Amino acid sequence: MSNPISVIQQISLFRSRIQNRSFDDGTVAILQLILVSKDVESLVGVRSALKDFMRDESLLIFREIVAESVEIKLLCTDFLIRVFAVIGDVEAYCLFDKMLSIMDVWTKSLVVACAVLKLDFWQSCLALRYEALVMRQQKTTSYPELEVSYKEWLTFAEHSLENGFHSIADKACGKALTCSYINHAADSEISDFFHDVDVIKKIKILKCAALLSMSSRSVQAQATVYLKRKEVAQSTYHLATSIETQSCGSSRFRSGIRKRNLRRLHDYQCL
Repeated sequence: MSNPISVIQQISLFRSRIQNRSFDDGTVAILQLILVSKDVESLVGVRSALKDFMRDESLLIFREIVAESVEIKLLCTDFLIRVFAVIGDVEAYCLFDKMLSIMDVWTKSLVVACAVLKLDFWQSCLALRYEALVMRQQKTTSYPELEVSYKEWLTFAEHSLENGFHSIADKACGKALTCSYINHAADSEISDFFHDVDVIKKIKILKCAALLSMSSRSVQAQATVYLKRKEVAQSTYHLATSIETQSCGSSRFRSGIRKRNLRRLHDYQCL
C-alpha cells in the first residue's frame, strides 16, 4: 500500500511545484519518478490527468509571462517542452517546440536589429507578438480557448502603427477584419449590429492610415534614392571634368617637352 501513497504524494508535490512556478530539473525529475509505475492502467490514468493539468497550467503560464522579457519566455517554453515530452503529449510538445524555434529565431534577429537600428527591445518584439498571434489562430480548431479576438488584433495593429511598423499594422488590421466579419456572421443580433459596424469602421480607418504611411515612406525612399543618384552623378561629372582638365594640361606639358628635345637634337646635329 506504500507505493500508491508515494505516487499520490509525488503527484501532489509535482503539481505544487508547477503552481509555484519552480521550473527546474528537480520538477522534471519528480515527474519522471511518477511515470515509472509498472501498473499500466494506473499509468495511463496518471498520464491523462497530468496531460490535462499541464495544458491548463501552460495557458496560465503564458498569460502570466506576457509582459516578461523574451529570455523568460524562452526558458518557460523550453521547460514546458521537456515536461510534455516526459508525459508523452506529442501534440503539445510539437506546438511548444515550434513556438520555441520561432521565438529563438526572432530573438536572435531582433537583438541584431536593435543593435543596428538602436531601437527599444520591446518595440522590436512586435514581430514576435505577430507570429505568436498567428500561431494561436492556427491552433484555434483544436484549442478554441486560443482563439484570437478582433480586439487583440486591433490593439496589436495600433501598437505597430504607433511604433512605425506599418506593414505589420496593415496585416494585423486584415486579421482583425476577418475576425470581426466572422463574429458578426455568428451573432447577427440587431443590438450588436451597430457595434460591429463601428468596429469595422475603426479597423478600416487604421488600415488606411497604415497604407498611407507605407506609401509615404515609399515616396520618401524613392526621393532619397533619386537625390543620392543625382549627387553621385554630379560627383562623377566633376571628377571626370577634373581628370579631363588634368589630362589636357599633362598632354600639353609632354608636347612641350618633346618639342624642346627636338630643338636640342636639331641644335646638336647642326654642330
